Amino acid sequence: MTTIRASTSPTTSRWPMIVVVAGHAIDDLYQGSVPAIVPFLVAERHYGYLAAAGITLAATLLSSVVQPLFGVLTDRRPMPWLVPAGMTVAGAGIGLSGLGDSYAFTWLAIALSGLGVAAYHPESARIARRIASKGHVGMSWFSLGGNVGFALGPILVTPVLQAGGLGASPFLLIPAVVGGLGTAALLRRLRGPQSAIHHHQASSEPLGRDNWRQFGLLTVVVVARSIVTFGMNTFLALWVTQRVGSATAGEAALVVLFGVGALSTLLGGVLAGRWGRTRTLRVSYAVSVPAVAAIALAPGYAVFPAVAIAALALYVPFSLHVTLGQDYLPNRIGTASGVTLGLAVSIGGLAAPAIGALANATTLQWALLSLVVMPVISFLASRGLADPAPAVSENVRS
Repeated sequence: MTTIRASTSPTTSRWPMIVVVAGHAIDDLYQGSVPAIVPFLVAERHYGYLAAAGITLAATLLSSVVQPLFGVLTDRRPMPWLVPAGMTVAGAGIGLSGLGDSYAFTWLAIALSGLGVAAYHPESARIARRIASKGHVGMSWFSLGGNVGFALGPILVTPVLQAGGLGASPFLLIPAVVGGLGTAALLRRLRGPQSAIHHHQASSEPLGRDNWRQFGLLTVVVVARSIVTFGMNTFLALWVTQRVGSATAGEAALVVLFGVGALSTLLGGVLAGRWGRTRTLRVSYAVSVPAVAAIALAPGYAVFPAVAIAALALYVPFSLHVTLGQDYLPNRIGTASGVTLGLAVSIGGLAAPAIGALANATTLQWALLSLVVMPVISFLASRGLADPAPAVSENVRS
């Protein structure tokens, strides 16, 4: 049975976590690349809005549906090779997306990238949790890697495709190849018969009972949070541009949202160590309710503090969702990771068109105000959550 070893020395264990965090950034970079590629497809191939939406859906829908299935598979049998393989496939799909003139070929290439992303997450989250042991900060770094990678997608894609057009898309595969090789080398280093950190299948000892009721409540929390964050990601720049009268201000608002959000991901691990995870969730979502409302109501440049507070409140719980899910389902860590990092998160992207339809029927301000309902739902659902005993500690062997 394949096992994963993590050194008990803080100095030597830091390097594996760095590799895992960097790998997560590279993998999620390809998720962030899809929205950046769409404008080039529209410009060079004259895709309409429906065709462009179909490209985005190819990545979002397939990845969100398939990711929990990979979680189920890795719960039955450890598959650490899925981590470098999934990352490489994610890059290969993006690399192929600009080649050929067939819409079907492009759609399948983007779907292939989504499949790679789906394969990567459940097993990588399991390995990161084993390396981090009980440390919430370690998992916060893992989550931060994904957020940073998503934000870096357009930064990588735009100059490459501006310089060489869609035909230059194969160059986008390079980070995946480098990251895949580095992750594969890490896995070889951590593999061995005397592993300190195991997949639970390697032990005959029970890990505790799976608490599906608590996991169900957590899924409600994550889905509602996903809808409000995707809604803001999609419409914030447009709203701030209208409010302030400057397109530059709209882009700056996104920088505030993503920058504060990334830093808040790390803060979540620190606060959880002091307050506990569920209390941190409840406080965060309570704060996010007035902050999201203030984004829609604040006049002029006063919207920027509201954006910063909302980003702080909505991103603090991000990594805590993952560790709570894993501890609620200690015998199905892959499934838990697939849902908290995959299905529940991507549902927000599927809800974005409904928010846009509401904006068309009323105003963008009313559509943004409607998002306040989502953190209210997250707050109410989080009140039913309790801090579980960490499942990871039961997997540590000397």
